[in-house]
Amino acid sequence: MVIVAGHITVESGQRDAYLAGCVDVVAQARSAAGCLDFAISADLADTGRINIFERWESQASVEDFRSSGPSDDQSAAILSASVAEYDVSGERSLFSG
Repeated sequence: MVIVAGHITVESGQRDAYLAGCVDVVAQARSAAGCLDFAISADLADTGRINIFERWESQASVEDFRSSGPSDDQSAAILSASVAEYDVSGERSLFSG
């Protein structure tokens, strides 16, 4: 399993527009083969921060989905980014139901 997690920052006034531009990407990712979860969301405490979380069955699934990064407009809006990929060898369920 591969997890992609982190955050990007944009101007506070730009965050809603940035997230609106991500709706199609989220829908496409969630329907992609090997995608277990995919979320791009507003941070509750920082009005300029956008949290990124993806969970994939394999590295091949991630690579098959990613044909490009953010659009040029989205890239221009990003002030900083801290996003990383993690290879996961096991998991423990914390909640079920």
